[in-house]
Amino acid sequence: MDAKGRVSIPASFRRVIEAGDPDWQPGARPQIVIVYGGAERKFLEVFTMEAIYEIDEQIDAMQRGSVERAEIEELMYAQSHQTDIDGDGRLVLPQKLREKIGLKAEAFFASAGTSFKIWDPEAYEAEQNALASERASDRPERYDPLVNLPKIGGA
Repeated sequence: MDAKGRVSIPASFRRVIEAGDPDWQPGARPQIVIVYGGAERKFLEVFTMEAIYEIDEQIDAMQRGSVERAEIEELMYAQSHQTDIDGDGRLVLPQKLREKIGLKAEAFFASAGTSFKIWDPEAYEAEQNALASERASDRPERYDPLVNLPKIGGA
């Protein structure tokens, strides 16, 4: 990350962002939404525009006035920041967002399909260690998470 808060997005992530912005054209800046809300969030979550449109549809399908809908609306609409990727493939992270997750000199990117998370590298490592410890008591020693994928097609 440079002094202006710009982080270079890995090229493979940029292709997903471009493909996930229905208004994007070569030479234009693809749009994204950064969700930063929630005190428990130690990361920034970056969504493609198509992913945001899908989430909007899911929110619209929820019961108006429900606590769950209000909670998700607060996170997705009031605690988010729409921006774009510059021509050099960088994302400018406002200082408020950098401070929220304790981002200093480097950023760690963790992909999740049509979204990705930006972490402070030390916070990511600590979170992964905590998750591994949590999961260790519930699973066999040589557990492989791929066993959870659903079967597709035949037997």
